[in-house]
Amino acid sequence: MPNKKDFAFRIERWFEENRRPLPWRETADPYRIWVSEIILQQTRVAQGLEYYYRFIDRFPTVRSLAEADEDEVLKYWEGLGYYSRARNLHAAARQVMGQFGGEIPDSYEGIRSLKGVGDYTAAAIASFAYGLPCAVVDGNVYRVLSRFFAVDTPIDTTEGHKLFAALADEMLDRQAPALYNQAIMELGALQCLPRSPQCVACPLFLLCEAAAAGKAESFPVKAGKTVVRPRYFNYLVLHCGEDVFLSRRSEKDIWRNLYEFVLIESNRALTFEALQQTEAYRSLLGEAGRVQVVRPPFSHRHLLSHRVIHATFHTLEIEKVPESLSPYIRLKQGELGRYAFARLTGLYFDWLASSASSFPRLFE
Repeated sequence: MPNKKDFAFRIERWFEENRRPLPWRETADPYRIWVSEIILQQTRVAQGLEYYYRFIDRFPTVRSLAEADEDEVLKYWEGLGYYSRARNLHAAARQVMGQFGGEIPDSYEGIRSLKGVGDYTAAAIASFAYGLPCAVVDGNVYRVLSRFFAVDTPIDTTEGHKLFAALADEMLDRQAPALYNQAIMELGALQCLPRSPQCVACPLFLLCEAAAAGKAESFPVKAGKTVVRPRYFNYLVLHCGEDVFLSRRSEKDIWRNLYEFVLIESNRALTFEALQQTEAYRSLLGEAGRVQVVRPPFSHRHLLSHRVIHATFHTLEIEKVPESLSPYIRLKQGELGRYAFARLTGLYFDWLASSASSFPRLFE
């Protein structure tokens, strides 16, 4: 194993010269660091930065977040995806208020006990906010360490998790854990890229085993890919005069607690004519009187981490409101902006806006 001090010195010096000026790096406030880490899970910095400012402006303290209504929290998260992050953050804020007297725990174990906080996030908060010697292991760290040592153990296995956790802890600069953790993650984000890594300009180039073998892009190794399953969503955007109809997703499924239009899920792609022949459609709109298609359908293939959604939005005008729609939320079109929707529905709204010359706007 190379000299740990040399490894740390090289990446820390590189970081001090190349670090991006990000607001959560200019504070030791554990709450703001926590919010940034949750936002940056599955989100690029460029996209997350705007959300961070907006979220912190509305919820500047853990108390303000805990006291907020979940619908409002989800509205501020709208467009970021992976909404369980927002729900868990909100629940954990209430946990901090109820179990820790409003103070975010100052130990790794205490932070790790918060809802939705995993090993990486706990280590990040512990080191960045409290200077505790906890090594972070995220995708960037996996990439840097696996290439530096040419480790061919798959990172998506139990053995791989244990090996890299131990390796990250072994290489940690315990005198400056916050600096070291930020440096190794920044190196992975800016230099040791997944594709076309900038090896020659890397501070570890002369010591990196993967670079020496010309095989940097062969690491890290993964055992297998997640199977992506298709789902078919047929949305009915139902208008009755100035009213529209929504439901709130409550199942243990994607987009839980977000709002959506009336949904019929099918086991294959359906034309509108075929959809009309289904029992689900007939049960919903069989007593709705005249049903008129008022806009062409909007279709989109929406990719998630482990499924692909084939969605079509059918915009319809119904003559009367049948009893079958009583479980749905009935509201004026202009009120839609108050509700949090998944990005998929946001794309439908974008399509409407881009077609403003052809179609009236759905909401102001």
